[in-house]
Amino acid sequence: MTPLAHIARRWTPSPRTLRRAALAPVVMTVVIIVTGGAVRLTGSGLGCDTWPKCTDDSLFATPEQGLHGAIEFGNRMLTYVLSAAVGWAIVAARSTKPWRRGLTRLGWLQFWLVVFNAVLGGITVRLALNPWTVAAHFIAANALLTAAVLTWHRAHEGDTAPRPRVPGPVRKLSWAITGVSALLIVLGTSVTGSGKHAGDSSDVPRMPWDWTVAAHVHAIAAWVVCALAVAMWLVLRVVDAPNDTRARARDLLIVVLLQGGIGYVQYFTSVPEVLVGLHMLGSSLMWIAVLRLALSLRERPVEKAEIPAQTDAALTNA
Repeated sequence: MTPLAHIARRWTPSPRTLRRAALAPVVMTVVIIVTGGAVRLTGSGLGCDTWPKCTDDSLFATPEQGLHGAIEFGNRMLTYVLSAAVGWAIVAARSTKPWRRGLTRLGWLQFWLVVFNAVLGGITVRLALNPWTVAAHFIAANALLTAAVLTWHRAHEGDTAPRPRVPGPVRKLSWAITGVSALLIVLGTSVTGSGKHAGDSSDVPRMPWDWTVAAHVHAIAAWVVCALAVAMWLVLRVVDAPNDTRARARDLLIVVLLQGGIGYVQYFTSVPEVLVGLHMLGSSLMWIAVLRLALSLRERPVEKAEIPAQTDAALTNA
């Protein structure tokens, strides 16, 4: 018997516990994206100049590496916190009665994405912050965020076949928003890769184009997302969509407008580090809002649980 199966025999999480367990990786993924940005913005990308150790002789940051080493090493340690959050989600999904296999698979997908991103981060350090691997590292983190949000949403649903809550054209509009938003995030890495804040005080090569041109292209994609978000907000009112779906469209519109405002302010103020960090946080919040809107357009009714959740007292007496 595997350890997961052993735990599942002795514990059944309540729906609330399952949802909290699924939310934890979402929160930690956003935290590690933002702190990863802080590593770059403080010039600490090579604070630990090798991987998986921090130096050739030490697994930990040394006093000689100073603040940069502490920042980079601290971000690496957050990977273990993220892994623990993903592990909790896997255990909770596996222990739910009846066993939710699809939800458990989503948890394991997150685990392997964490492993992949950790290795990719190590490659990035060994390649001295090559902008292409830095961009891939950020995109992989957003892939992890996608899996985490999907798991969190599915934890609120049952395992029946999904059924639509809005007409087909509205769902197609949602897919357009999702696709253009994903493109917007990718284009953002081209601005980062060709612009300032290379992640280290040394001469790190940049992507071979003018960062102002990349910023303009990025802004065009942002305006398209904004226009689509406005259209979705209006359309959902016309088709009398459920209140929660309309709320998701409102949330997305607010986040997109705030994110666009931060983007323009940072562009015209020579991209100060604080605003770049806020823009990275806004990027994660925007992507979460996009995914939640898309997922709210269909539903999977929750089936009645066959086995009641065990209380903490019951576990103590077992």
